[in-house]
Amino acid sequence: MRRYSQRTSLTTLSEINITPLLDLAFVLLIIFMITTPLLENSMNLVIPSSGATTPPITSSQVQTISIDRTETIRFNNQIVDPETLSARLLEMKQRNPDVAVVIRPDRELPVQKLVSLMDALQRAQITKVGIATRAETK
Repeated sequence: MRRYSQRTSLTTLSEINITPLLDLAFVLLIIFMITTPLLENSMNLVIPSSGATTPPITSSQVQTISIDRTETIRFNNQIVDPETLSARLLEMKQRNPDVAVVIRPDRELPVQKLVSLMDALQRAQITKVGIATRAETK
């Protein structure tokens, strides 16, 4: 014996409800949006090393450029302006192609000022550049 309520349940469904599927898609989208920036900031880097030895640089080839927080530039302990510095760097590169430069920036110096100083070195085609740092004390 069939009941009356079972007769209507034998019909086929002609449409599919996709609301739960959309809810799942939006939840996954939100999860990936939150976790992706966290993955980028916690990236572990292994610095590459080389087996090749670098030739020693004599102290006569090393020039020092210091820049303090008031943006005063000193080239080998002589105060210079940026235009004079660029001219001296070009002259120095022409005299000695293997010249090396060490930049000693102040800790409070804006990064853009350091980048502009490095741009001047790049315009003079000086490739041996180092930035002097000091180890933090704990």
